[in-house]
Amino acid sequence: MQYKRLGLSGLKASSIALGAMGMGSPSWRSWVLDSKAARPVVEKALELGINMIDTCDFYSTGESERVVGQILKDMGMRDQVIIATKVGNPMGRGVNNYGYSRKHIFEAVDESLRRLGTDRIDLYQTHIWDAQTNIEEMVDAFDQLVKQGKILYVGATDIPCWQLAKAVYYARASGRIAFSTLQHHYNAVWREDERDLIPFCRAEGLGMLPYSPVARGFLAAQERRSEKNTERARTDGYAWSWYGRPADEAVAITIEEVAVRLGVQPAQVALRWVMESVPESIPVIGPTTVKQVQAAVEATQLTFDRQLWAEIDKHYEPRKSGGHF
Repeated sequence: MQYKRLGLSGLKASSIALGAMGMGSPSWRSWVLDSKAARPVVEKALELGINMIDTCDFYSTGESERVVGQILKDMGMRDQVIIATKVGNPMGRGVNNYGYSRKHIFEAVDESLRRLGTDRIDLYQTHIWDAQTNIEEMVDAFDQLVKQGKILYVGATDIPCWQLAKAVYYARASGRIAFSTLQHHYNAVWREDERDLIPFCRAEGLGMLPYSPVARGFLAAQERRSEKNTERARTDGYAWSWYGRPADEAVAITIEEVAVRLGVQPAQVALRWVMESVPESIPVIGPTTVKQVQAAVEATQLTFDRQLWAEIDKHYEPRKSGGHF
């Protein structure tokens, strides 16, 4: 396993991170692993050198954090792992139970710390963006949490570039803690962040954490797309609203052809494509089996012929919209 600095920070993370959206409670999403089923996945990931786990207070309504925290405690691995979690999605019915007000951030971080069973969060990130956010209030709140020792680094997820820039420049100009990372949607069939977010992160030294590198399974196998032969494929509405254009299908078919030539799995090619396209990034994978963890780690060692890469790229068609906003 190779390790990279998270942007300009001194924090070093494995070349892929373990996403924990699929760990928590099946009552939240039918394909989610409970604590017992999640344990071997986490154990294999740590055994193979993955040292970053990304979760969120919203996943399984907090159960994902609890499961991750308990497994790390049982393994005695807390100090060896970068725990990343997120804030911002609704965690109650009240009008102040979501977003980036000082009130919600301060309350949410304490709840996340309790569920994770730790005294600090290594990387605390915004989640679903709220366009009404008071940027200065949010930055000030994160800065105070760093000073209190509750969080060590701050990151953003899926945010309009101009608002990310405002947050970074305000923080730096006022001597406050700025975002160190950006977690963003990026894969071979969703490349909209190449327009501005990726160039901005490179220019300003933010570490990049692309999520859905296999497009929520869309790039894993033709059968999964056409027959929806897994529980997640049958129930994950996002995948079928985000992907499925003729151009997307052409990219997926080409990835499968490349995989056959290389003697590997399409999902491995899709993951490696992300790592080749943005070499400084640390993709967040979401395995639900030990075999998937093993395959993902093996994909980090794949060598990519530039001609094969060009064959995948030529089918991509940019969307009219620049992203999720």
